[in-house]
Amino acid sequence: MEEFHKVRRLPPYVFEQVNRLKASARSRGADIIDLGMGNPDLPTSKAIVDKLCEVVRDPRTHRYSSSRGIPGLRRAQANYYARRFGVKLDPDTQVVATLGSKEGFANMAQAITAPGDVILCPNPTYPIHAFGFIMSGGVIRSLQVEPDDGFIPALERGIRHSIPKPLALILNYPSNPTAQVASLDFYKDVVAFAKKNDVIILSDLAYSEIYFDGNPPPSVLQVPGAIDVAVEFTSMSKTFSMPGWRMGFAVGNERLISALTRVKSYLDYGAFTPIQVAAAHALNGDGADIAEVRDIYHKRRDVMVDAFSRAGWTVPAPAASMFAWAPIPEPFKHLGSLEFSKLLIEHADVAVAPGVGFGEHGDDHVRIALVENEHRIRQAARNIKRFLASSAKQPNNVVPLAAHR
Repeated sequence: MEEFHKVRRLPPYVFEQVNRLKASARSRGADIIDLGMGNPDLPTSKAIVDKLCEVVRDPRTHRYSSSRGIPGLRRAQANYYARRFGVKLDPDTQVVATLGSKEGFANMAQAITAPGDVILCPNPTYPIHAFGFIMSGGVIRSLQVEPDDGFIPALERGIRHSIPKPLALILNYPSNPTAQVASLDFYKDVVAFAKKNDVIILSDLAYSEIYFDGNPPPSVLQVPGAIDVAVEFTSMSKTFSMPGWRMGFAVGNERLISALTRVKSYLDYGAFTPIQVAAAHALNGDGADIAEVRDIYHKRRDVMVDAFSRAGWTVPAPAASMFAWAPIPEPFKHLGSLEFSKLLIEHADVAVAPGVGFGEHGDDHVRIALVENEHRIRQAARNIKRFLASSAKQPNNVVPLAAHR
């Protein structure tokens, strides 16, 4: 039977292949150290959980909630932007709560995309950035470029060679998966370009609070006039270790927020009200929870970079995010990221995310998530060291799993 139209536009999910191998290895008794999925292992703070438990006892909160977010939550997010970025937002017209930033991106794509609209999108990037628009009938023009002097020329080429003219530009800094960070000057140039060319900016700022060099990543909305063309998506998943709570936000341009709110009103009733109240409680806190989470990831980053280097695999230290973007070791580069990831599971009991899952231009890297404790990260490095040493001695005995089938 022929697949449905939208399903045909989606390639096989690369990460599912790795997930199946992890499950198979674990069923055989292997102790897989999972540095693949960016699934925070840290517990949500007791204060946030206690607020949830307090509110959930009130049966009035068990009714349908508000799709756009309860007023107190939207105010809390607006106040967070004022404190953190110096950006003033109207919580009634410029803030909407989403079921995580992933849902927000997908529904924004539904709201603004007509069939054939062109979207400028980084490659590699988090899959929903591209596939949210592909599922909505859009066309992706990939940008294989870093947030540096080459970015604006790449945008100009994208404008010049796209028919129709691009509708929107996606930004994601700190980046998932590359961990690159953008400066405020970079955002100023991009906003000026967007205004000149009538292009919408959609910025994913999910990792704004996970940074390690002392310089908090900026928001594109800090640029004067950016709110005329930009919407930004944030998430509480990493900042507050609340991934399963599914709470995020879209903020910015009133027209775009209105379009997203209208689409969402047909699709959901919002998160469970006690979750929204607890999320507001977290955002209104003193920031101690955020600093603690940041410090833990910082220590894990340093342990990972040092231990993997000692193991024979040099991994650049990320300046932000909970990921490292690691070049595949030279002897294995010809295999590509998927086959190398399979080898690590089979021969080192370590799972990472293949870079090709974030776009074809990521195929010479893998993404390493800092979602295991320091002891487990060191154990992963020891396993990898043995694997690298063994493969150097007997390269013909190290065969990608695909060759066994």
